[in-house]
Amino acid sequence: MALAVSEPPSAPLVLSMRPPAKLTDEQFIAFCAQNGDLRIERSAEGDLIIVPPVMGDGGIKSAELTCQLADWAFQDGTGRPFSSSSGFELPNGALRSPSASWVSRSRLAALTPEERQRFIPLCPEFVVELRSSTDGLSTLKNKMKEYMANDAQLGWLLDPKRRRVYVYRPGLPEERLDDPATLSGDPVLPSFVLDVQRVFDATF
Repeated sequence: MALAVSEPPSAPLVLSMRPPAKLTDEQFIAFCAQNGDLRIERSAEGDLIIVPPVMGDGGIKSAELTCQLADWAFQDGTGRPFSSSSGFELPNGALRSPSASWVSRSRLAALTPEERQRFIPLCPEFVVELRSSTDGLSTLKNKMKEYMANDAQLGWLLDPKRRRVYVYRPGLPEERLDDPATLSGDPVLPSFVLDVQRVFDATF
């Protein structure tokens, strides 16, 4: 079995095993634990994806995004927000960590105590990907389509550099918005309105 390393410019490091040899959940968790300083995702095919740290003011934009979602979620009370460090095991077997996400309390309540201590075995109803300088747009668009195919109900892809937003809903074509002032989460996130300009303009 050979280990192939794919590292396009300004992209995550992808470790592909040929022929495919998908790690078990226990092996993957152990691998992540042994490399705790890394943010690691897993594709549905079993490839390991090492995501580089956010550079420059990307961390501030990410914090602004998460804070707005969290402020609404704690007031609304029907679900819980998650940050970019949270791992979700999707129905197709991929392990993904969206920039921000939200899961309803009813779905979280159905998890066993053991499942709560592992990567969460579901796809969030709401996901956001915030494009950083190391992210390829096509890669993120494919991730958004994967979320939609795995039970997400609403997804936003924010591209601060181009000041664009791509909106995803199940069964509907991608919608592109150029430099919108706000985004509404209705009906998935009732009354949640993201101030997009605050996210795009957040810097130090």
